[in-house]
Amino acid sequence: IIVPCPVCENTSGKGLFYFKMQKAFASLAKTYRPLYHKKKYQEEKSMIITLKDGSKKEYAQAMSIIDIARDISEGLARVACAGEVNGETEDLRTVIDKDCELNILTAKDEAGLAALRHTASHVMAQAIKRLYPSAKLAIGPSIADGFYYDIDFETPITAEDLEKIEAEMKKIIKEALPLERFTLPREEALALMKEKEEPYKVELIEDLPEGEEISFYKQGEFTDLCAGPHLMNTKEVGKAYKLTSIAGAYWRGNEHNKMLTRIYATAFAKKEELEAYLTMIEEAKKRDHRKLGKELGLFMMHEAGPGFPFFLPKGMVLKNTLLEYWREIHKKAGYVEISTPVILNRSLWETSGHWDHYKDSMYTTVIDDQDYAIKPMNCPGGVLVYASEPRSYRDLPLRMGELGLVHRHEKSGQLHGLMRVRCFTQDDAHIFMTPEQIKDEIKGVAQLIDSVYKLFGFKYHVELSTRPEDSMGSDEDWELATEGLRGALNDLGLDYVVNEGDGAFYGPKIDFHLTDSIGRTWQCGTIQLDMQLPQRFELEYTGADGEKHRPIMIHRVAFGSIERFIGILIEHFAGAFPTWLAPVQVKVLPISDKHLEYGQKVLDTLNAAGIRAEIDTRAEKIGYKIREAQMQKIPYMLVVGAKEEEENLVSVRSRFAGDEGQKSLDEFVASVTEEIATRARREVVKEEN
Repeated sequence: IIVPCPVCENTSGKGLFYFKMQKAFASLAKTYRPLYHKKKYQEEKSMIITLKDGSKKEYAQAMSIIDIARDISEGLARVACAGEVNGETEDLRTVIDKDCELNILTAKDEAGLAALRHTASHVMAQAIKRLYPSAKLAIGPSIADGFYYDIDFETPITAEDLEKIEAEMKKIIKEALPLERFTLPREEALALMKEKEEPYKVELIEDLPEGEEISFYKQGEFTDLCAGPHLMNTKEVGKAYKLTSIAGAYWRGNEHNKMLTRIYATAFAKKEELEAYLTMIEEAKKRDHRKLGKELGLFMMHEAGPGFPFFLPKGMVLKNTLLEYWREIHKKAGYVEISTPVILNRSLWETSGHWDHYKDSMYTTVIDDQDYAIKPMNCPGGVLVYASEPRSYRDLPLRMGELGLVHRHEKSGQLHGLMRVRCFTQDDAHIFMTPEQIKDEIKGVAQLIDSVYKLFGFKYHVELSTRPEDSMGSDEDWELATEGLRGALNDLGLDYVVNEGDGAFYGPKIDFHLTDSIGRTWQCGTIQLDMQLPQRFELEYTGADGEKHRPIMIHRVAFGSIERFIGILIEHFAGAFPTWLAPVQVKVLPISDKHLEYGQKVLDTLNAAGIRAEIDTRAEKIGYKIREAQMQKIPYMLVVGAKEEEENLVSVRSRFAGDEGQKSLDEFVASVTEEIATRARREVVKEEN
């Protein structure tokens, strides 16, 4: 019989230790053999792999990540997408030959799902090359919601062609082609891509540094320049993929280069996840702020100023209502409001560091033979206000808020409604403080941002971003600033993730990523701790000891860009804003011309109470008027006819509950006034079947 080794439990005869013996000697072997096995095993082992759960695996030889996954569990190997070795994402084919920490990534992990999608992009590219052999491939990365590939087609394709590409992808996936990774020296890599007539790949290789490892992945007849990681074969991509849209994209994002065709797509591990995503996409299309902004008369764009939004009367009501709320909460929180110039001279931007770090995104001009720049940020102006008079420690913290208009040179291909514009209002605030006040001030800002997001029904998560490569300041300053932010988050008990190297060039930051009603995330609020600008502008305050000291500075926004936040709100609420925020809160609907006079009386009463109201005086049927008001997402409709006029009543229809019956005008005014004053959000009542 085969008796398993008591140390390694191997019975196969192929492992390190095993032995065959008569049953009678089995117990004797268990007693004495372990001492030999244990010694021999320790002599031959060469590495220890520490897994995510803290358990350890010992191996006597180098092992690939996929083989380690198989050793742990065949089930794990089947769903493995990539590996994380000492915090770095690696391909499943990567061979490990020394001690390390290893996490096997599946599609449930962000990096694992990215590997699945990256493989799907190669499958899509292979399908395209089969269908359109003359097509030239550019780049095809995974992105937040899926993947894309930029392609130079000889004959332009249309959305109708996507189904044909999907069908070919299905064949490739069924073929279960193994993905094989190989590397080539630079000259051989160039020769290969020239032979395959892929000019964009040639250009990418030529731009790689000398000595850089140039890797490729091959699947069947298809080979692509790629760093990976990838799944083991095409079958593992599965059935949950979809080509979603076609767009134009300049090669390398440069508008002077050729326009390529970008095919967007997505992929998931399960069909249910794909279906949920596609449902969300359809819902997002209905909520598109550009479409609703036009239908609701909120804003417009014009070719006279691409990227520069025009706010229409109703849009200005919405914007001003948000700004009134902003002013109210900041006054309560101890902020003073300032306003600084839109154009300032070059020397200011050189001192601030923006001229060196941000010049490509700034609009510049010349005035009286001097260089000037339109401000892309409000902070240098706020610094000048602080420096305009002597400051004492008794003045600190000094919280200065500014609704400042800023301009940034965004590329035309990146413009997107209100979400990405060239001119926007930033709800900035700059707080000047002593080092001892850092933690409390950050906590105060975080609590203010929390209250804003809760008002609109947003959930959010927090990221702490640390020092980037392109930064200024000493290691000591960055350490103090980063630990100040980290300490405040810990004190508040906020869960957060660390985003290494993504801080501003002048300091670390906390970013708030809010989640809207259909599950999309948006980065809006931010808190940035800055010890550099106070040094650059030689800011001072007189301390309790009578000596001069340098203040610490916080940059922070709650909304971020007011314009972008409005775009987010339009899509979050699908244009159906809470009553306090709605441009038109009540629509008065006379049943006929006979009741116009009473309708006007109702309108006057509403306006006198501070309620934003309109009257529909058209000679249309009441059903038509109601539908029109519903299309405009108006919270309340007041139908008035003979009975309402006789008894000073209004028949109330709401966006929330439909027909709410008759109420006295005074009762309705009181309830809506209370709803507006408290900024309440009424939920839509769903009728039971």
